[in-house]
Amino acid sequence: MSGSGTSRKRVVVTGIGVVSPLAVGAELTWKRLIESQSGIGRITQFDASGLPAQIAGEVPEGPTAEGGLTLSDWVPVKEQKKMDRFIHLGLAAGIQAVEDSGWKPESEEDRCATGVMIGSGIGGLKTIYDNSVLVSSGKARRLSPFFIPSSLINLTAGHLSIRYGFKGPNHAVVTACASGTHAIGDASRLIQHGDADVMIAGGAEAAICELGIAGFCSARALSTSFNDSPTTASRPWDEARDGFIMGEGAGVVVLEEYEHAKRRGAKIYGEIAGYGLSGDAYHITAPAENHEGAFRAMQAALKDARVTPSEIGYVNAHGTSTMADDLELGAVERLFGDAAAGASMSSTKSAIGHLLGAAGAVEAIFCLQAMRDGVLPPTLNLDKPSRESVMDRIPHTAKEKHVDIALSNSFGFGGTNASLVLKRFKA
Repeated sequence: MSGSGTSRKRVVVTGIGVVSPLAVGAELTWKRLIESQSGIGRITQFDASGLPAQIAGEVPEGPTAEGGLTLSDWVPVKEQKKMDRFIHLGLAAGIQAVEDSGWKPESEEDRCATGVMIGSGIGGLKTIYDNSVLVSSGKARRLSPFFIPSSLINLTAGHLSIRYGFKGPNHAVVTACASGTHAIGDASRLIQHGDADVMIAGGAEAAICELGIAGFCSARALSTSFNDSPTTASRPWDEARDGFIMGEGAGVVVLEEYEHAKRRGAKIYGEIAGYGLSGDAYHITAPAENHEGAFRAMQAALKDARVTPSEIGYVNAHGTSTMADDLELGAVERLFGDAAAGASMSSTKSAIGHLLGAAGAVEAIFCLQAMRDGVLPPTLNLDKPSRESVMDRIPHTAKEKHVDIALSNSFGFGGTNASLVLKRFKA
């Protein structure tokens, strides 16, 4: 394990990029998040009136809306049809992060020491759906030659590496809703093991299409009771919750070996201090009743970071607005023990929905911003908790609190779990 031994390379975050249902841009997304704004509304990308779930967290479209997506700002018009929307969103977040970091390798050695690892839970679902309709209607000859590369999950990393000439490790994580967290954790270990000096890491997702919504509805995973009041639909830990809200977006960070960042005078948002991962070996969609896998992932992350639960000031929960929320809460309480009463935890999915494979990366960025600004984001719609807890779940409004260490959780179908410990940077 990379955490063994007396010393190891430190991994810091030197760039961030976010595309979310609240805004395009990490800082505007953060501003709206701590103002308790919601990015959830009626689905506009297709006619969802015939489906049980008709709401989602869609990325706002520009240029008329502040913080809206103007795709040509990120992807040349002639290239757009060669990519699924998840790649569009991933590139927008990735470009933000790289430009924010100021890292522009000029030598071949530096380019080969810079890699990309951007994952996704589902990838090009809409592209696959649209082209399957062509084939089933006898129009296979009209398939685009870019159909396959526009659908593949590793193509966000591929396009970003080509754009900047990054020739280091090129990888993509596919672990359902834990993809973004796994990508950041795995990329940090590549740096710790000397496989790269810099890694651009995160997740991207765009599964708001008829097939995606219908599929999750069939699995009875989505909220169906709040179609007429979308902003109240995502309500982690609340008694009235009835499923998660699909979201789309991307989160990307630039990870850098500390001495490398120090030599070039890079600004540092924080440090990736610990990473833990586990498998439930229990059920394809449901966690075990005591959420044992989540507990072990968190425990491993704290061990890797060499910190105790009492040092964790904030937990960004997986908190999807399903019945499993209370199981996660129980696992966190078990981990923290007596320290639970002094800790704060919230679910930012209450504001942006569940970004699936992008969720963990966006939420890790929220942890960095929370530590930087001394403000913890709220859990919206937590009106009547279904289960009492000594933990502060930050209902409704943001909370001012100095935090030096944060924990971010992500869990996915197949029983996959990942946790990150992030620290305020200290030289």
